[in-house]
Amino acid sequence: MALRMDNPVKDVTDHGGSLASAEALFPNAPKPWLDLSTGINPYSYPLPDFPASAFARLPEETSLQELSGIAARTYDAPDGANIVPAPGTQILLPLVAGLISPGKAAVLSPTYAEHRRAAALAGHSVCEVAEFAGLFEADLAILVNPNNPDGRVIRRRDLLALAEHMRARGGLLMVDEAFMDVGPQEERLDADVEAGGIVVLRSFGKFFGLAGLRLGFAVAARPLAEALRSRLGPWAVSGPALAVGLAALSDIDWQTAMRARLAKRMAALDVLLAESGFAAAGGTPLFRFLRTREAENLFNALGKAGILVRAFDRDRDALRIGLPGSEAAFEKLSAALRHWRENESKVQA
Repeated sequence: MALRMDNPVKDVTDHGGSLASAEALFPNAPKPWLDLSTGINPYSYPLPDFPASAFARLPEETSLQELSGIAARTYDAPDGANIVPAPGTQILLPLVAGLISPGKAAVLSPTYAEHRRAAALAGHSVCEVAEFAGLFEADLAILVNPNNPDGRVIRRRDLLALAEHMRARGGLLMVDEAFMDVGPQEERLDADVEAGGIVVLRSFGKFFGLAGLRLGFAVAARPLAEALRSRLGPWAVSGPALAVGLAALSDIDWQTAMRARLAKRMAALDVLLAESGFAAAGGTPLFRFLRTREAENLFNALGKAGILVRAFDRDRDALRIGLPGSEAAFEKLSAALRHWRENESKVQA
């Protein structure tokens, strides 16, 4: 990716997590970097022992079906046949958008930028809408729930009304529930997909802290699920991803304990931010969304301290800060915020 050094906020990679770009922007920053630019759980699920066959053999269809069944129980989907495992949800975006003929796609924004690109790849004319009501005029309605980056939640009853409207006009509602593992469970839509006209996307890597594994799921009515499976083709999910997915999705105790741990640690981050004069404007237990006129200055100050957070070229007053994963990480962020606050006080004086 080409970097323009005159605008560091704009030129940081669109999705966060690019330490190579961060090092180019802040070459004198102390190492190692503390990457708080993503919404990925810093407390990763412990990897199980892999059998050699997970690497040496092509994945078995029976293992894929087993994973689908466990995912259906985890996400409260009607059945394993409603689940489509994939090598991450990213690859599913244009495939889902291509389930209906090209028409008008509307994305509830601001949100994850790849939804707009994927819908355009599928041939749709894409617009962004700022209000939920704007989705009703589309053939393909797309939203993220809870939203990235601000954590906005759309109520399930409102989503069901939109889904009914989309079915009546032969359209499709795509709901990206990438952060629903730590969101309000009563608002998830996975149990409602068999009525049709809905595809829900579930990320594995964010909550389980294993984004590099590349595993995700589409949840849809059986005909739509079968159409997605045919587009993916055989062996879409690797043997190691199958093994980890089976272990992690079955580990309900770990999931329950992790949700409690994340809530506790995020409360500590809120206190730390408040001490520096920042109240979270939104977020989830995996990230906080800040809105401040000092966003660009804070982004640069943290970058010079070796801490990467997420900035937005289309919203210069916004920052997203992920959850530090250790006491040392909390202390590094605390020291950087304290240093920034002291310097700001001197400037104002």
